[in-house]
Amino acid sequence: MEILIPLGFFAMIAAVVIAPRYFKSQERQKVAETLRIAIEKGQPLPPEVIDAMSSEVRTPGLPPSPQRDLRTGIIWLGVGVGFAALGAVISFEEPDALFPCLGLATFPTFIGLAFIALGLLNKSKS
Repeated sequence: MEILIPLGFFAMIAAVVIAPRYFKSQERQKVAETLRIAIEKGQPLPPEVIDAMSSEVRTPGLPPSPQRDLRTGIIWLGVGVGFAALGAVISFEEPDALFPCLGLATFPTFIGLAFIALGLLNKSKS
């Protein structure tokens, strides 16, 4: 029974990562099927549809935008602060849990700070 809590935690993380990708993939397949049927029937494609399809495509090899770096950094920073807050809350019941949670919080915090620094440095170069 005690194994369900850690399994539930990791299952939640997997669901948060996998579910949006799965649903986006399903949406793309439906759009592609609709476009294929329209092309087979000889329907012309409006330029707006072509622009919308090509705007979502990321070009590999290009550096991320400063705004994307800042957003990613803020999210990672929030994850680090969340782990620190979790340690603070747990430490009311189990005082020895504070320092391991703070140690765990340093990794996403420093990743977030690095992304924020990259976003600010790239913004000044643009």
